[in-house]
Amino acid sequence: MKDLRQGFWSIPAEDVLKNLETSKDGLSNTEAKKRIVTYGYNSIKPKKDNNALDIFISQFKSPIILILFFAVGLSFFLHDTVDAIIILTIILVSGLLSFWQEYNANNAVQKLLEIVQIKATVLRDGKSAEIPVEEIVPGDIVMLKAGAVVPGDSLILESNSLSIDEAILTGETFPTDKEVGVLPFETSLSQRRNCLWMGTHVVSGTAKAVIISTGKTTEFGRISERLKIRPLETEFERGVKHFGYFLMEVTLILTMTIFAINVFLKRPVLDSFLFSLAIAVGLTPQLLPAIISINLAHGAKMMARVKVIVKRLASIENFGSMDVLCSDKTGTLTEGIVKLQSTFDVIGNQSDKVLFYAYLNAYFESGFINPIDEAIRTFKEFDTRDYIKLDERPYDFVRKRLSIILSKSNKSTNEAQSYIMITKGALDNIIKVCKNAEIEDGKVVDIKTIQDFIQKQYREYSDKGYRTLGVAYKNIIGTETMVKDETESDMTFLGFITFFDPLKPNIAKTIEDLKELGISLKIITGDNKLIASNIVQQLGIKGMKVLTGSEIHDISDEALIEKVREVAVFAEIEPNEKERIIIALKKAGYVVGYMGDGINDASALHAADVSISVDSAVDVAKRAADIVLLEKDLNVLIEGVKAGRITFANTLKYVFMATSANFGNMFSMAGASLFLPFLPLLPKQILLTNLLTDFPEMTIATDSVDEDMIMVPRRWDIGFIRRFMIVFGLISSIFDYLTFGVLMFIVHASDVQFRTSWFIESVISASLIVLVIRTRKPFFKSIPGKYLVIATSCVCIATLIIPYSPIAGILGFQAIPFWVLLLIATVIMVYVLMAEIIKKLFYKKVKN
Repeated sequence: MKDLRQGFWSIPAEDVLKNLETSKDGLSNTEAKKRIVTYGYNSIKPKKDNNALDIFISQFKSPIILILFFAVGLSFFLHDTVDAIIILTIILVSGLLSFWQEYNANNAVQKLLEIVQIKATVLRDGKSAEIPVEEIVPGDIVMLKAGAVVPGDSLILESNSLSIDEAILTGETFPTDKEVGVLPFETSLSQRRNCLWMGTHVVSGTAKAVIISTGKTTEFGRISERLKIRPLETEFERGVKHFGYFLMEVTLILTMTIFAINVFLKRPVLDSFLFSLAIAVGLTPQLLPAIISINLAHGAKMMARVKVIVKRLASIENFGSMDVLCSDKTGTLTEGIVKLQSTFDVIGNQSDKVLFYAYLNAYFESGFINPIDEAIRTFKEFDTRDYIKLDERPYDFVRKRLSIILSKSNKSTNEAQSYIMITKGALDNIIKVCKNAEIEDGKVVDIKTIQDFIQKQYREYSDKGYRTLGVAYKNIIGTETMVKDETESDMTFLGFITFFDPLKPNIAKTIEDLKELGISLKIITGDNKLIASNIVQQLGIKGMKVLTGSEIHDISDEALIEKVREVAVFAEIEPNEKERIIIALKKAGYVVGYMGDGINDASALHAADVSISVDSAVDVAKRAADIVLLEKDLNVLIEGVKAGRITFANTLKYVFMATSANFGNMFSMAGASLFLPFLPLLPKQILLTNLLTDFPEMTIATDSVDEDMIMVPRRWDIGFIRRFMIVFGLISSIFDYLTFGVLMFIVHASDVQFRTSWFIESVISASLIVLVIRTRKPFFKSIPGKYLVIATSCVCIATLIIPYSPIAGILGFQAIPFWVLLLIATVIMVYVLMAEIIKKLFYKKVKN
């Protein structure tokens, strides 16, 4: 098979099909499967397999763990076999735990993503079939309509009024008209009117095309590879990265200092090296990536239960942080089921002729499925057997009208065949192409004489909350049966069609619920100001300001930033103005969510912090969205926001744990090693401490979250975390040194007794303090999750058992007297109470 990627626009379609070894009926399923093996999946990024081995190996890729493996090998070489095996076992057990959680999380997410796959219509074995876009191969014949994403670089075989948005490749704002043809080889990419490019989407019309190239070999794929295009980092991802850098710097400085001082104090080099590395393991939040993955996956599953599918896990945090939601009114405030109210002639009488002409226009329309045409078709059926469609010019967002040319032959009277063009659309855009108006009994007058009356009628219908379209017609003389710009002129205005979409029950309460969550709703609609104002009145909401698209056009970007703060309804909005509104809201300091499901929503979805679509949306909207709702319902969205905030809160809990007790313990150990005549804990004991304290933290994704953490949007705040680490890490260190004092001056502990006692205090205090710092309330007023309680209890019991078990000697521990345990318990109790008091003061200061 010949490679046609270079120059296929200059080759006749028949030759292209021949070279690709395909036909206009498409490939067979068997051949398509073979080509997937040859060309790979149709994706810019390689299809990610949830490979267990890769995930397992990734648990041990951190530089500190790799150095630790080297140290274990060195211990074996120096015949310190027992310690080497213990350290190796602890590392492997920790890795296995992390692997198991992450593997399950990845599997769960993959299953959720399959629910909202984007599919393409192809011809396979001569029949139309819906398949995932990733399974498209060169030689496939694809069928495209408005809203569809072009799944690969392709050559047009058939087209009808085809218009493509190529902004992603060419930067052109306006859609490009496409048609069948052969072009010179040297034609530039933006001028190749017979080609379609992967990543672009259909604005209007239909097409049949043959796929030439897929994945990385497409124009879009080559650009992506060259620029290494990645999704923009969310605020949360940036915060995690900066936090990781901060801790790594602290760890590196501390580890090198400890090693240098221990060597200076003439302690064994290998012991000092292993001790320093173990401290580094304790300081480094090596579980952070796994914990974040687990938390986000658990959050995605939680959100899926409330019919919210997360396509990009990192967007969960922004979803929880969202404080402004922009949405159309259709389907969110209203039922989303457009119903035809009535049809009127020019002077306001109900008219069956207007209904019949509107029915013919809707019946023969073959563009994208839309609720308006569906409402017309289902309102009343007419006999269309005498009509044949000759041509169609689909609706687009520039013309805002749909034209159909029909031929009619009256078989009963043997009259000659006649042609008629019927156009319906936005009233102003219909009037623009009309010369006359039909007032009654077929009487036609100059439209200019009654234009004011038409506008008066339109305002009356809009005041009542009806969406109103215009209908016009034109009898065509001669043989011209193609809809062109010049054809859509000198038409006769026939009348109005009015539609209504009732408000959802209890929608006012839903908006109030959003407000209680700290989210203000802003309505962005293409409907006119009168309809928008009527909706606001029906909702019973006072003081909601309305701003129109024409007003937005006349103000500067700086002025718009101020305006968007106080405006709640944006009416008569063009598609490109949606993006401008979103950007203005972001610059005003909001975390903006945008909910859209149409062709004209793609740019606004890309601009928003949180892009939300629905499963029934057109492909281009669904592809641009981070989050997909299985139902277009604000109540579903509210539940999703709550789940997102729970996920964010639990992720931060791990960060607080890693930066308080754990960090404090390791810091104290580093300090103690400088003045004690022995190492406060052996390297294997430090790693065991780290492993045990990880157990409760691994269950944090299932922990319950206080209501006050859910009701307010929260953002990643590295400054707050740093203050938290300093305050609670300092408290931990103070009580660690208090424990040292008790063991040295009251118990007069030997080195083994000291290590055993401090191991018990360190693990149990770190486990119990989790119950304190997981909530802003007093710990006894916030019930932790079941699994967190079980894990914490098991760790505390295991810690108390280990010194009295047969493995105590191997680990370097020994049984300690009961009265020493009581002293340790007293220190831990005082520590927990003090942490509770400091927590109250800390949050009080933060609030002030």
